[in-house]
Amino acid sequence: MTVPKTADVGGWFRTADDEVALKSAPDWGPGTGGFGLASSDDELAAALEVLRRRRTMVLTGAGMSTGSGLPDYRGPDAVPRSPMLLSEFLGSDLSRRRYWARSTAGWRWFKQARPGLTHASLAALDGPLDVVGVVTQNVDRLHQSAGSSRVIDLHGRLDHVRCLSCSATLCRHWLQTRFLSLNPSFAARMAFLEEEAVSAPDGDAEVDRTEDFRYPACRACGGTLKPDVVFFGENTRRPIVDAAFAMLERADALLVLGSSLTVMSGLRFCRRAARDGKPIIIVNDGATRGDALATTRLHGRLEHVLSRWAAMLPA
Repeated sequence: MTVPKTADVGGWFRTADDEVALKSAPDWGPGTGGFGLASSDDELAAALEVLRRRRTMVLTGAGMSTGSGLPDYRGPDAVPRSPMLLSEFLGSDLSRRRYWARSTAGWRWFKQARPGLTHASLAALDGPLDVVGVVTQNVDRLHQSAGSSRVIDLHGRLDHVRCLSCSATLCRHWLQTRFLSLNPSFAARMAFLEEEAVSAPDGDAEVDRTEDFRYPACRACGGTLKPDVVFFGENTRRPIVDAAFAMLERADALLVLGSSLTVMSGLRFCRRAARDGKPIIIVNDGATRGDALATTRLHGRLEHVLSRWAAMLPA
């Protein structure tokens, strides 16, 4: 079954804390090749045997959620996009209006996303394998919905909004109702704007020209509200990074699933594992920035690899 793609509205899925990514890929489009390769069952079985004998930390990227309709960044079908910088969001009222307008138009599509076969298969491996935890670069919370335990949301979570002044958090779902009440003419055209958000995810869409879109301030202090995710030009909060590295310290191996490792926020865990002499298994459809660090490099769609692993384990 083909899962319809969800709009990348407002730059939801463009989260990173490495400016190098902008310099190396300013168009945020498809990456270098290697797509379509598939590792053999023998190669998959050998890698699984490495994991079965070790405590494993799993690092996941956008490739985990493409089966749920959420866009990736570097797959063969990736659409070139221009990410919004943190400085742009903070420094321009018009940029915030555009961001929140696009977010409002696409919120229903995002909320419809459900865990896919990749999420379910990984959660099922939690018992047969000694998985110490999952560190995800995704902001969709689909790992938690699928039943994975001990998940660290490295780049935050899109269902939360945070005040940049007092750090108060609120539910993004509640904010959606507030956006619609503040913008009745926008709300009246939601059906059209929602469809346009999918067909023109980062282009010349009507929602981009909504310069009079109104957005609320923090109810507690009047400060600026921002999605509780990491924008380009923004650092991941130190306690979260520390918790992720502590998880890696407890592990004997690192398994990377569905990440091109283009940005340092993910690549640094591979570098630490390599420095500590821990096996690194990378599974991705397409080349990654960490391939030279991998002790085992597997190719193929995650749906296939994870389901084959599940079939190879004893019932």
